[in-house]
Amino acid sequence: MKMASGIELTRECKHVFEQIRKMKQHRYVIFIIKDEREIRVDILGIRDANYDDFLRDLRRGGPKECRYAVYDYAYHHQCQGASSTCLKEKLFLMLWCPVQARVKDKMLYSSSFAALKRDFIGVQKCIQATEMDEACREAVEEQLRSLDRD
Repeated sequence: MKMASGIELTRECKHVFEQIRKMKQHRYVIFIIKDEREIRVDILGIRDANYDDFLRDLRRGGPKECRYAVYDYAYHHQCQGASSTCLKEKLFLMLWCPVQARVKDKMLYSSSFAALKRDFIGVQKCIQATEMDEACREAVEEQLRSLDRD
């Protein structure tokens, strides 16, 4: 599927997304734009991976590299008036464009992000991060919890 930016989303990307969303086979996936032509799977996070593993893999390309990611985030939620907690899982889609990235790369990744949001049905939150304080566990969890109903 070609996006408005001319970038193609490979079949493998959609397949891996469904493996995470429906079958819970992976904790996360990181995507990269290859040769300014297509979005491909870069790194798959095993189901037992944690958020620190994700952040390390997200930045594996270096401080100037943009990436997309889908993460199946789990946390405990306490409903108002209840004494017990329940486990919640929410999928988020992240656009990681570090401040140091080239302007051309930022534009390329940003222009395809809207199409990813549209194609990845079932994502509960879309997050754009340019610095680690926007991508850290606390910041992401705060955004996900803002969707909860007490």
